[in-house]
Amino acid sequence: MMNEPIIFLKRLSEGKQDDIILLYQEVFPKIERFVLSNNGRVGDADDIFQKALLQLIVRYRKEAFEITGSFEYYFFSVCKNLWRRELNASKLTTNDLDVIENLSDDNTQTAFAIVEQERYDLFTEKLASLSDNCKQLLTLFFAKTPYNNILQKFGYTSENVVRQRIFKCKKRLIELIQKDSRYTNLKDL
Repeated sequence: MMNEPIIFLKRLSEGKQDDIILLYQEVFPKIERFVLSNNGRVGDADDIFQKALLQLIVRYRKEAFEITGSFEYYFFSVCKNLWRRELNASKLTTNDLDVIENLSDDNTQTAFAIVEQERYDLFTEKLASLSDNCKQLLTLFFAKTPYNNILQKFGYTSENVVRQRIFKCKKRLIELIQKDSRYTNLKDL
């Protein structure tokens, strides 16, 4: 069922328990591993899973959207983004007993998560529209692959050529993103 992301998302938004259980069984272990390997606890992974599920359902009910790739990958990406936000927010929260300010409220967090996910969707859509060569180069670049490894993989003549090619691909990606009408709405949020 997860192989058909649109149908699966629709069924989740309708509260189909079997699909929620399937999602928990199939994807939660990966989310848990990610959270645990990034300064989290099992309870944190549960919270992130629930927030991501709620975020997707609320967003889908507000305005149906299409997931072009794997639902599992998409959901995992939502969870990763939420966990990174949690880690950043915890750095901003003070533990001083005199002044305890929690800088995030659930509605604000959900809104920010939705905006961040929409930004990520725009980014991945535009990345996918690049040439195969640019997609591969940028994927390796974003994964922090050393230039020397990229040079060998593509058979370029020098690391300078690799840098120039990556620069041109990033420039093209930025242009595509900025030309999209969604960019204007998302950049200021």
